Amino acid sequence: MDFESKVISREVSQLLWEMDKTVSTAESCTGGRIAEAIISVPGASKYFKGGIISYVDEVKMSLLGVDANVLEEKTAVCEEVAMQMVKGACQTLNTNYAISATGIAGPGGGTKDNPVGTIWLACGTKDRQVTQLVKEDHGRDINLAIATNKAMQMFLDFLKSEPQPAELEG
Repeated sequence: MDFESKVISREVSQLLWEMDKTVSTAESCTGGRIAEAIISVPGASKYFKGGIISYVDEVKMSLLGVDANVLEEKTAVCEEVAMQMVKGACQTLNTNYAISATGIAGPGGGTKDNPVGTIWLACGTKDRQVTQLVKEDHGRDINLAIATNKAMQMFLDFLKSEPQPAELEG
């Protein structure tokens, strides 16, 4: 893992510790890399409950509650699926927050509508999610590294936007 990822992971860790909140992951194309970034910090077992690698639609539907109609109409590579994966991970793994990724890392599998390198990221709570679209193809390994870093940065920004314990007391 690169230096930037480690710095982001440490910041996420510190915020989750201070907030006394939990996080889980729901990953498709990233295959556990986001979870790996989270657990790279010692003590992650206090706030990281686990992750679901939902590489196929069947698992997205059965474990994460992703709507079959959305998968059929829009494919797994869409914003709605990324958001539903966050909600499903929060529900299934009983966490305050979740981070998700769904897309096409390559080298094959791309289409005109979703070319290789198209990855939807989402994070948030059961009630509020934010998303980000990554659309760049630099080869499979780099695509996955970029998606993981962007997902962690997006989650860090989301956590910073949440009311902090000191703010809640005031």
